[in-house]
Amino acid sequence: MIKKTVIKKNSTPTLTNTKDSRLSIQFNLDGFSFCISNNTTKEIVYFSEYVFDEKQGTPESLLGQIEEIFKTDIQLQKDFSSVLVIHQNDLFTLVPNAYFSEDKLLEYLDFNIKTIATDFITFDDIQSINAKNLYVPYVNINNYLFQNFGEFEYKHHLTVLIEQLISLPASEERKVYINVSKDNFDLVILQNKKLAFSNSFYFETKEDFIYYILFTFEQLKIEVEEVKVYFTGAIDLETEIYKITYQYVRNIFFLESTNKIVNQLVAPKHSNYILLNS
Repeated sequence: MIKKTVIKKNSTPTLTNTKDSRLSIQFNLDGFSFCISNNTTKEIVYFSEYVFDEKQGTPESLLGQIEEIFKTDIQLQKDFSSVLVIHQNDLFTLVPNAYFSEDKLLEYLDFNIKTIATDFITFDDIQSINAKNLYVPYVNINNYLFQNFGEFEYKHHLTVLIEQLISLPASEERKVYINVSKDNFDLVILQNKKLAFSNSFYFETKEDFIYYILFTFEQLKIEVEEVKVYFTGAIDLETEIYKITYQYVRNIFFLESTNKIVNQLVAPKHSNYILLNS
């Protein structure tokens, strides 16, 4: 079963002339969301989110869900001037430019994840940190989207997140950013617009969640009483993972999207940070 939540929809006339609009899509095995923005004003005029009752086990089952959504959602059946697709998964690794060779993509990934010889591996060039983000996109979904839209741009979600965080005002102190999804989170640490750490962790319990955070802090010698932690994604004051984090880390904040649409959402302003700032 798929639960649909239309968070904000402007009047129909705004959405009829989509040829001057940009479609941004973010998907993972837990769900699918998209927004439509005006190319001229950069304003997001439509946002919709689909949450799956159960996590999809394979890219094939994920594609099946996406095909059903595209058949029924008329906003996805329009023409757009440009399309951005954001792949969200943990099939990635960061490689500094100094050590990068395009002939060794499979070797790099094999250090962190299980790959097979037939996996298609690509990479994003993150110029702001002089590194490449190597990852395995869902090729079957890319092929399906190509049939619908023709050429489009696609990136890994961590690439988009890092680019967004690097663009924030510089700070001499280390800051920790945690982007939370249903059962995993990305942990990014920046200092003076430089990437100090980045990784993704799966968790089943609140104890798992805080363990990975505190373990990272211990390894990097980060003081829990001093560091500032900024949350985005699927977390709020009432969640157990927030409450247990606050037992150990006092300086906790929510990093809110600066897009005007967040003022009209029925969801927290930090909950869809990656997509709404893409």
